Amino acid sequence: MRNNLTVWLAYVIAMLVLCTVVSANRVHAQELEPRAYSNAPVGMNFLLVGYQYSEGALIFSPNLPITNANANVDMMLLGYVRSLGIANKSAKAGVLLPVADLSADGYVDGVFRTRADSGLADPAFYFTINFFGAPALSFKEFKDYQQDTIVGFTFKMTAPLGVYDNDKLLNIGNNRWSFKPELGVSKAIGHWTVEGALAATLFTDNNEFDNGKSRQQKPIYSVQGHLIYSFPRNIWASVSATYFTGGRTTINDVTKNDLQQNWRTGFTVALPISLSQSIKLFGNSGVSTRTGTDYDALGIAWQYRWGGGFPGARP
Repeated sequence: MRNNLTVWLAYVIAMLVLCTVVSANRVHAQELEPRAYSNAPVGMNFLLVGYQYSEGALIFSPNLPITNANANVDMMLLGYVRSLGIANKSAKAGVLLPVADLSADGYVDGVFRTRADSGLADPAFYFTINFFGAPALSFKEFKDYQQDTIVGFTFKMTAPLGVYDNDKLLNIGNNRWSFKPELGVSKAIGHWTVEGALAATLFTDNNEFDNGKSRQQKPIYSVQGHLIYSFPRNIWASVSATYFTGGRTTINDVTKNDLQQNWRTGFTVALPISLSQSIKLFGNSGVSTRTGTDYDALGIAWQYRWGGGFPGARP
């Protein structure tokens, strides 16, 4: 087994991604990620190529003169993950690179405005380690592994590399870093798996907001749950829900009335098409939104896996 020092340099992604949505400067989207803590043989690689379309309303702070705002986002996703063994614990590391095309319209001070932009969104870097119930195993050892209870930790970071225009209120990139520690639990019961996770997302300041203003944001706290059913032939499906709250912003020392208290639900279906390839279909929708986004999204992703002794894959 290799010494996986490269984990600290690797770009990180959760192995099975449900969705990642463009985060505009006043829009923070929460992810639903079923099977984020599932075990995998050490040394496997996963390549993900996906597409997601989302549309819906943007709900701004009541003290801003922006009304009837809507946005459509086309997003291409390119991701890579590698399964690792650290101190005999299973882990994953990788990156997600989203490229988006944004089209939005709404009224600002009663005047109808439009906004269009495209380019790289903020890339996401992940590191996940399962410290209970999911030991680091070779492919041969993994064939006899049966999941019971897994407890793990994920650290996600986004970098301010997305397209950003400081004289626009709505952007593809955020022009700030974010850091998201998360604690997750996964419990298998026959063909069913129940998962839950608690997380907090912290943000650095954006000092180039709206023509040079300083924008700070309080942490966003979230809880998500997934109910997953495994069918024969490695087919599985999940229904998911998340609730997130917090995220109140301050602009030039003035606190805004934009506390987020939002619910979202979603689904994922995974369909293997060969030993090394699978297709995932996913969707999610807002149930209750105070501020932020009230959008619907649908997407599809192709995943290819190789390495780690996996049969039929590249050496």
